[in-house]
Amino acid sequence: MGVVEEAHNIRVLGTGERIIVLAHGFGTDQSVWKHLVPHLLNDYRVILFDTMGAGTTNPDYFDFDRYSTLEGYAYDLLAILEEFQVDSCIYVGHSVSAMIGVIASVNRPDLFSKLIFISASPRYINDPNYYGGFEQEELDQLFEAIGSNFKAWCSGFAPLAVGGDMESLAVQEFSRTLFNIRPDIALSVAQTIFQSDLRHVLGHVSVPCHIIQSSKDLAVPVGVSDYLHTHLGSESIVEVMATDGHLPQLSSPDIVIPVLLRHIQFDIEENS
Repeated sequence: MGVVEEAHNIRVLGTGERIIVLAHGFGTDQSVWKHLVPHLLNDYRVILFDTMGAGTTNPDYFDFDRYSTLEGYAYDLLAILEEFQVDSCIYVGHSVSAMIGVIASVNRPDLFSKLIFISASPRYINDPNYYGGFEQEELDQLFEAIGSNFKAWCSGFAPLAVGGDMESLAVQEFSRTLFNIRPDIALSVAQTIFQSDLRHVLGHVSVPCHIIQSSKDLAVPVGVSDYLHTHLGSESIVEVMATDGHLPQLSSPDIVIPVLLRHIQFDIEENS
């Protein structure tokens, strides 16, 4: 097993010829795709991995400088594709991994046939001409809460992010994966994500993009999906689902999995 494969707990499943790469968001790991994967195995080869810093990865591999920007994660993604000799894939990125896919696709557009985003945002902080959902003061309070009592923060954040109460299986699952992250790494990753601004990169994207968004999402206002659609340099389509929460593939699989499968199978360029 190579270093890349070991570091990211990479699994390759399925028997199809076309390749799908599934990339999870902050606070989760590859298990967040458990409802989707069984539907893909007959038709695709599925690459699952954990982003560096996830609770399932070895914290010794986490380089605080490398992962102070999203480019560090994008280079990891490109290394994974190189390791497995992927020359073209469908990339499904949840939350921050959508923007990681954007950066990677700008660097190597030949490796991606399309990008599918779930709960994606290029910037979380409001400014006069953009509504990302957060003021800087709110994020400073968030970082303070993570740094001062990580366990308590997890307990409060998980139900808000998922859109349910602590009795919900999806909330319990997200709480588990979130709490598995080492607290100092969680703070660093949260700062990198919430302080990021990828708006200037969107126009350089040349790969077709499918933007899937919950109608109610604590982290991403629904208007952000329209912003992405307007500012991406490639063909794109938006679908807003009647779901609540930032992890709809976990909390509302009955709604989300059919939507995802439709977008995986649908090619914008052939139907535009």
